[in-house]
Amino acid sequence: MNKAVGGFTLIELVVVISILGILAAFAFPRFVSLEAGTRTTAVQELGDSIRSTSALAHALSLAQGNPATVTMEGQTITMANAYPNEATINNTLIDISGFTYTDTAGGATFTKNGAATPASCGVTYVESANAGAPPTITVDTSAC
Repeated sequence: MNKAVGGFTLIELVVVISILGILAAFAFPRFVSLEAGTRTTAVQELGDSIRSTSALAHALSLAQGNPATVTMEGQTITMANAYPNEATINNTLIDISGFTYTDTAGGATFTKNGAATPASCGVTYVESANAGAPPTITVDTSAC
Protein backbone atom coordinates (compact mmCIF):
# COMPACT_ATOMS: atom_id res chain seq x y z
CA MET A 1 0.00 0.00 0.00
CA ASN A 2 1.55 3.11 -1.25
CA LYS A 3 -0.08 6.35 -0.10
CA ALA A 4 0.27 9.39 -2.33
CA VAL A 5 1.56 12.38 -0.42
CA GLY A 6 -0.10 15.68 -1.41
CA GLY A 7 1.48 19.09 -1.29
CA PHE A 8 3.84 21.38 -3.10
CA THR A 9 7.48 20.89 -3.77
CA LEU A 10 10.05 23.38 -2.59
CA ILE A 11 10.71 24.54 -6.14
CA GLU A 12 7.02 25.23 -6.75
CA LEU A 13 6.84 27.32 -3.58
CA VAL A 14 9.97 29.31 -4.54
CA VAL A 15 8.55 30.03 -8.00
CA VAL A 16 5.24 31.27 -6.56
CA ILE A 17 7.00 33.47 -3.98
CA SER A 18 9.27 34.90 -6.70
CA ILE A 19 6.29 35.75 -8.90
CA LEU A 20 4.53 37.45 -5.97
CA GLY A 21 7.69 39.45 -5.22
CA ILE A 22 7.96 40.65 -8.82
CA LEU A 23 4.28 41.66 -8.86
CA ALA A 24 4.70 43.53 -5.56
CA ALA A 25 7.73 45.39 -6.91
CA PHE A 26 5.66 46.74 -9.80
CA ALA A 27 2.45 47.35 -7.84
CA PHE A 28 3.89 49.20 -4.83
CA PRO A 29 5.05 52.33 -6.73
CA ARG A 30 1.65 52.55 -8.38
CA PHE A 31 -0.11 52.53 -5.01
CA VAL A 32 2.23 55.25 -3.71
CA SER A 33 1.43 57.32 -6.79
CA LEU A 34 -2.29 56.83 -6.20
CA GLU A 35 -1.95 58.22 -2.66
CA ALA A 36 -0.35 61.44 -3.93
CA GLY A 37 -2.98 61.70 -6.65
CA THR A 38 -5.73 61.33 -4.08
CA ARG A 39 -4.27 64.14 -1.96
CA THR A 40 -3.99 66.37 -5.04
CA THR A 41 -7.62 65.72 -5.96
CA ALA A 42 -8.79 66.39 -2.40
CA VAL A 43 -6.98 69.76 -2.35
CA GLN A 44 -8.42 70.75 -5.73
CA GLU A 45 -11.92 69.80 -4.59
CA LEU A 46 -11.53 71.81 -1.38
CA GLY A 47 -10.49 74.82 -3.47
CA ASP A 48 -13.63 74.42 -5.57
CA SER A 49 -15.75 74.10 -2.42
CA ILE A 50 -14.27 77.28 -0.98
CA ARG A 51 -14.99 79.14 -4.23
CA SER A 52 -18.58 77.88 -4.17
CA THR A 53 -19.29 78.67 -0.54
CA SER A 54 -17.67 82.09 -0.88
CA ALA A 55 -19.93 82.84 -3.85
CA LEU A 56 -22.99 81.55 -1.96
CA ALA A 57 -22.18 83.72 1.05
CA HIS A 58 -21.68 86.69 -1.29
CA ALA A 59 -25.07 86.08 -2.93
CA LEU A 60 -26.72 85.76 0.49
CA SER A 61 -25.06 89.00 1.59
CA LEU A 62 -26.29 90.85 -1.49
CA ALA A 63 -29.81 89.46 -1.06
CA GLN A 64 -29.86 90.68 2.55
CA GLY A 65 -28.53 94.16 1.76
CA ASN A 66 -24.83 93.66 2.67
CA PRO A 67 -25.06 93.02 6.42
CA ALA A 68 -21.91 92.65 8.54
CA THR A 69 -22.71 88.96 9.13
CA VAL A 70 -24.79 86.28 7.46
CA THR A 71 -25.88 82.87 8.71
CA MET A 72 -25.18 79.74 6.67
CA GLU A 73 -26.09 76.27 7.94
CA GLY A 74 -26.41 77.67 11.46
CA GLN A 75 -22.93 79.24 11.34
CA THR A 76 -22.35 82.99 11.62
CA ILE A 77 -20.14 84.24 8.81
CA THR A 78 -18.48 87.64 9.21
CA MET A 79 -18.36 89.47 5.90
CA ALA A 80 -15.57 91.64 4.48
CA ASN A 81 -16.36 93.51 1.27
CA ALA A 82 -19.51 91.37 0.89
CA TYR A 83 -17.48 88.11 1.00
CA PRO A 84 -16.60 85.88 3.97
CA ASN A 85 -13.60 87.10 5.90
CA GLU A 86 -10.52 84.95 6.51
CA ALA A 87 -11.45 84.18 10.11
CA THR A 88 -14.83 82.64 9.28
CA ILE A 89 -14.36 81.10 5.80
CA ASN A 90 -13.95 77.70 7.47
CA ASN A 91 -17.48 78.07 8.90
CA THR A 92 -18.92 78.09 5.37
CA LEU A 93 -17.70 74.51 4.89
CA ILE A 94 -19.52 71.59 6.49
CA ASP A 95 -16.60 69.14 6.61
CA ILE A 96 -12.87 69.85 6.37
CA SER A 97 -11.67 66.53 7.74
CA GLY A 98 -8.25 65.64 6.41
CA PHE A 99 -7.20 69.29 6.40
CA THR A 100 -5.70 71.60 9.01
CA TYR A 101 -7.13 75.13 9.08
CA THR A 102 -4.98 78.07 10.19
CA ASP A 103 -5.83 81.76 10.06
CA THR A 104 -2.77 83.99 9.79
CA ALA A 105 -2.16 87.59 8.83
CA GLY A 106 -1.46 86.46 5.24
CA GLY A 107 -4.77 84.66 4.85
CA ALA A 108 -6.61 81.52 5.85
CA THR A 109 -4.82 78.31 4.93
CA PHE A 110 -6.15 74.77 4.63
CA THR A 111 -3.24 72.30 4.47
CA LYS A 112 -3.69 68.63 3.60
CA ASN A 113 -2.81 66.24 6.40
CA GLY A 114 -0.24 63.61 5.43
CA ALA A 115 1.32 65.60 2.59
CA ALA A 116 5.07 65.38 2.06
CA THR A 117 5.32 69.17 2.34
CA PRO A 118 2.11 70.46 3.96
CA ALA A 119 2.94 74.10 3.16
CA SER A 120 2.84 73.23 -0.56
CA CYS A 121 -0.29 71.11 -0.49
CA GLY A 122 -3.33 73.17 0.37
CA VAL A 123 -5.63 76.08 -0.30
CA THR A 124 -5.11 79.71 0.71
CA TYR A 125 -7.99 82.18 1.04
CA VAL A 126 -7.11 85.89 1.13
CA GLU A 127 -9.88 88.45 1.40
CA SER A 128 -9.70 91.39 -0.97
CA ALA A 129 -8.83 94.87 0.23
CA ASN A 130 -11.08 96.40 -2.46
CA ALA A 131 -14.80 96.82 -1.82
CA GLY A 132 -16.87 94.27 -3.70
CA ALA A 133 -13.83 92.47 -5.12
CA PRO A 134 -13.77 88.71 -4.70
CA PRO A 135 -11.18 87.04 -2.48
CA THR A 136 -8.07 85.37 -3.86
CA ILE A 137 -8.28 81.60 -3.61
CA THR A 138 -5.02 79.83 -4.39
CA VAL A 139 -4.75 76.05 -4.76
CA ASP A 140 -1.21 74.68 -4.35
CA THR A 141 -0.65 71.01 -5.21
CA SER A 142 3.08 71.23 -5.95
CA ALA A 143 4.15 68.91 -3.12
CA CYS A 144 1.16 66.72 -2.33
